[in-house]
Amino acid sequence: MNNTTHWNIIISDFVNKNQFIDTVLTGEMTDELSEYNTIKGLLFSDITIQQFIEKEDQYDICEAASPELNRKLRTFSAGEQKKEFLNYCLKQKPDFLILDNPFDHLDHASRISLAVALEKLSHSIGLIQLVNRTEDCLDFIPNKVKILDDSFTLNPIEADSKKLTKTIENQIPKALHSYNFPNEELVKMNGVFVSYNERPIVESINWIIKQGEFWQLIGPNGSGKSTLLSMITGENPKGYGQELYLFGRKKGSGESVWDIKKNIGVFSTSMTQLFKRNQTLEEMILSGFFDSIGLYTLPTQLHRQIVAQWLKALNLSALKNKSFNQLSLGLQRVTLIVRAVLKHPPLIILDEPLEGLDDSNSALVIDLINLLIQETKMTVIYVSHRIEPALKPTSIYELIPSETGSTGKIKEIKN
Repeated sequence: MNNTTHWNIIISDFVNKNQFIDTVLTGEMTDELSEYNTIKGLLFSDITIQQFIEKEDQYDICEAASPELNRKLRTFSAGEQKKEFLNYCLKQKPDFLILDNPFDHLDHASRISLAVALEKLSHSIGLIQLVNRTEDCLDFIPNKVKILDDSFTLNPIEADSKKLTKTIENQIPKALHSYNFPNEELVKMNGVFVSYNERPIVESINWIIKQGEFWQLIGPNGSGKSTLLSMITGENPKGYGQELYLFGRKKGSGESVWDIKKNIGVFSTSMTQLFKRNQTLEEMILSGFFDSIGLYTLPTQLHRQIVAQWLKALNLSALKNKSFNQLSLGLQRVTLIVRAVLKHPPLIILDEPLEGLDDSNSALVIDLINLLIQETKMTVIYVSHRIEPALKPTSIYELIPSETGSTGKIKEIKN
């Protein structure tokens, strides 16, 4: 029977979370968490899962998943990966687990399944759940606190902490150049299908995306959302020979992938791992003008003025010279979202843009998305399992899995 106190800890994006985790795991806490100082703990997070995937690939082994399955962790869906890795952690017989945003990237059914498993687990080992969003706190854990800075002080959660005010007071800057398409259809899929090694992923996808629309793409883990996005960005070779039209041209009619990409701004949570150079927040946004990973081209004064306007609109001017690698994960993601929309491309793809953001920065990004829809002609495809009440997509495209591949269904929304 477990007698250790469980905790829900809401982490601000301004906190060095990795340092806090290290402090707990090395037994150096001095407050209520000091009861964990003398017992064994393990970290359960997307980062540790990714490290195991890389290790398995490097040494061609199957370590994290159940040995009897003889499958590498990479071959599982996001929900299955977390289930298998949780089992692996438990086999190490820890006294407690640090759960770092355990519900990120999971569909609704997988979230419920994981929450049930964690509640059962709480009877035998200690749990410290770290979350960015207040709504992700586990209901069965009564202790809820918030860490606001690197002092790692546990602060009480105020009753009105969910009430967030508008975070963007200024209009977003105008586009440096305009994009004009005679056809209002940016993307057209007519009976598109994709399979890998005779395994169907999606079938009979019919989807038309027009200028100025706001779509949310939903579907359970493994339903093919990433596959569809790769078709839209032109990166998936499965698009050749199909009725797939991108920005007025049929796929495979002589266009290069860069001809397609110049019309699209993309953000995904994995992008933060691509930026290794020691560049500033301002420089990372500036690189969006040149579609480069990092700034390698000398920007003009006009480029810098536009970025300054963005930073002012988002109340980030004071951080412009701060190293991107020293920013919190949340602020890194906000920076990369701005980078994606900087040139006002015709199409914006935001792949789970709120994952890993705290309540404050989530409100900031939601405000930004709403302003993009209200003040520009940009089309937005927003990918998320969450339904955010403050976001009002005009339509939802839902992928519905089946044995012959996921099919698509359009849900019209009346706002």
